[in-house]
Order: sequence, then structure tokens, then C-alpha cells
Amino acid sequence: MKRWMALTGFMLLMMTSLMARASGDLTIEITRSNDDAIPIAVVPMRGEGVSPSTDISEVVARDLERSGMFAPLSRGDLISLPASGDDIVYADWRRVRANYLVVGRVEASGNGYRISYELYDIAGQRRLLGEIVTSSDEQLRSRAHYIADRIFEEITGIRGAFQTRIAYVTANGIDPNIRYALYIADQDGHNTRQILTSDQPILSPAWSPDGQKLAYVSFESGRPAIYVQQLSSGRRVQLTSFQGINGAPAWSPDGRKMAMSLSKDGNPEIYVMDVATRSLTRLTNSSAIDTEPDWSPDGSTILFTSDRSGQPQLYTMNASGGNVSRLTFTGNYNAGGHYGPDGKMVFLVTRTDRGYQVAKQNLDSGRLTVLTETSQDEAPAVAPNGTMVIYATQQGARGVLGAVSADGRASFVLPSPDGQVREPSWSPFLN
Repeated sequence: MKRWMALTGFMLLMMTSLMARASGDLTIEITRSNDDAIPIAVVPMRGEGVSPSTDISEVVARDLERSGMFAPLSRGDLISLPASGDDIVYADWRRVRANYLVVGRVEASGNGYRISYELYDIAGQRRLLGEIVTSSDEQLRSRAHYIADRIFEEITGIRGAFQTRIAYVTANGIDPNIRYALYIADQDGHNTRQILTSDQPILSPAWSPDGQKLAYVSFESGRPAIYVQQLSSGRRVQLTSFQGINGAPAWSPDGRKMAMSLSKDGNPEIYVMDVATRSLTRLTNSSAIDTEPDWSPDGSTILFTSDRSGQPQLYTMNASGGNVSRLTFTGNYNAGGHYGPDGKMVFLVTRTDRGYQVAKQNLDSGRLTVLTETSQDEAPAVAPNGTMVIYATQQGARGVLGAVSADGRASFVLPSPDGQVREPSWSPFLN
């Protein structure tokens, strides 16, 4: 596989030899669980005379499980089905070793539902959280993600990211008749929405910091160009269409600038564009390939991939250019870097004796830790709370999206039913 060609912005061209069919909602497959995950019981929320289309408790349990930090009890192991704190027998839940318990009810309310839920600490025999949420039938999954966020934050102290979204690209067909599509979906792969379809490759979707727009690369004009599309209206503008490579768009934290890789002056170099005025500033000047920029959370530094040392490695520089410094030294291939939200970690793809795997590097110690057990990994994207990383990989002949916890102890796959899925991007917090 020509890995370095992928870094120049043409990775999806290699998909032309792959078969794919259009994907709808993605289906989650847990591949590795965390043995130290916190046991929690999520009791089915029921109510008399109501039949909501979504099993709220199941969505909450699966959200918590995918975080890698929780181990929900299976429904067969639930010792009873309390609906409120008055129904809880704490000794029973200690017997099944549940640390926490979620109970609740769903009731009809107007044209929708009234959802009441509570979180209890079993050891302390105390109520930690309780709330009433209203919902239409169409909003039930969103409300379940909200409940999971509240529970996650109450127990861990970390803001939950279950209400966020992902973007990804699919390919449908066989060369030369491949159809590409750009989708967004909930972080669990449900509620998919097609943003763009084309018979030419689509690359590098990137969420704006406000979560209202996507930047991406499209070849629909016959050569790569960077577009920005408003998600609510579908309106889009073309930012670049220079000769050569126009790739790897990356928004600045304030949304006013966009870093990108352009080869309009020769070699692929890192540029920054003022989105409002379209003025360009060239930041690198090297005979090497410089690509895949990413901004530090405070906007002061830009991370990028370059082969100026002879092999792809990660480098940093000031956001205005200058003070270039090599970041990675472990192995002969490190690329596709993204800062974690606290700026203390960088997540990347590294080449090991097993293949290409997702890893993280501690910026203080320089230690690099491999997170995945897969071997054809690409394009890592970090959840806005830093707890999970989503990436593209292979499962047999299929291109799928994998995800791994930031500590590497839990992982899952969101495979498309029949096709190839690539180029994931994780949204910021949306509220």
C-alpha cells in the first residue's frame, strides 16, 4: 500500500479497486472490553400504555459501554427491575457487584414522552442524579445520549461526548463506476444524513469548531478543491482550486482560519487561509512533502506530517510559521497526527511490526503508546472529551470505522452493512 501517497491527500484514489455499497446506519461491534471498567446496571425504563420506538435504557447502556469506562450488566443479570429509588434493595445490587444503578420510567406526555431517570451509588446507598426529560418520538435517541452524557460526567468528572456526531466517506460500486458519498451520523452510527454524493473522490472532512459546517476535499471539478458546506442549509463555497494538491483542511480553534496542504508553488507545503478574506500565508518552505496540519487547542502551534527526515514523521511549528521542531522519533513512520483536547497528547498512525496502528504520544515524556490491535489503520480523529479515538481500518475486505479508548483498553467497530467506509472526523461538542 502506498502509504505516503495517502498523506498527500489522494488516499481515496486507492479505493477505486474496492467494492462498496451505500451504507445506512452503522452497526456497532464490540471487539475488546476493559477488564477494569466500572460495573453499572441500567434497568429498562418502562411505562404503562406507552411503546416508544427507541429502547432508551439500551442506548444509554451501549453509550456507556463504548466509552471503555463502564461495563453495563446484561439484562439477564439484572436481579430486579426497580423503576425508582423507593424500589431499590441495595443488598441485591451489591450481590451482583454493580457499583451504580440507573432506574427510570417513560410516560406519555402530550404528543411525546416524559422520561424520568435516576442514578444511584450502590456502596454509598445514595442518589447521585435525577432529572425529568421530555421528548418527541423522533428525539428519543438524542435524549438517551443526553442521559448517558449526564451519567458519564457525574461518575467520571469528564464531560460526556455521546451527543456528538461523526462524518465519514463511503464508496459505492466498482472502478470505474464508483460513487462516493459524504455522511454525518450520531457518534454511535445512527441517524445518518447524506451531505454530498459524487462520482469523484471525496476526502478529509473536517468539522468547524461550532459544529455547523464541514470542510472537505472534492474532485468533482476534475482536480482536488477544498469546499466548506453549511450543514443546516446545504449551501457551500469553494475555498481553493489551485493547480496540484489542495488537501487536508484543518480549522483553527476560533474558526477564522484554515490550515491546508497546497502544491501550487511546487512541493506540498502548509498554508493558512483567512476564511473571510481568502488571503493565504505560506508557513513551510521545504523540498519535502508537508501535509496533514492540525492546530493545538490554544491555536498557538500547528502539527504536521513531513518526510523531510527521509521518512514520514510529525513536526510542530508556530501557528505563524517558524520554529519547526520534530516531534516523533519512535519508528520510521508516524503520520496523521491530531492533538487531544487538553493539548497534552497527540494521536497518530505509527508503523510497527504488525502494520499501521493508532498510537498516542505524550508531549511531556515523548513516550509513544500503541492503542489498537488492528493493522491497517488510517485517519485517527479524537472525541472532543479526549476519551476515544475513531479511525479507518480494514475488517476482511471491508473498510470500516474502528474506535479505541484513549487508554487502549477497549475498542469497537462500526462496520457498514456491505461497503467501504473511510475518512472519519469527530465533531466538537454541539451544545
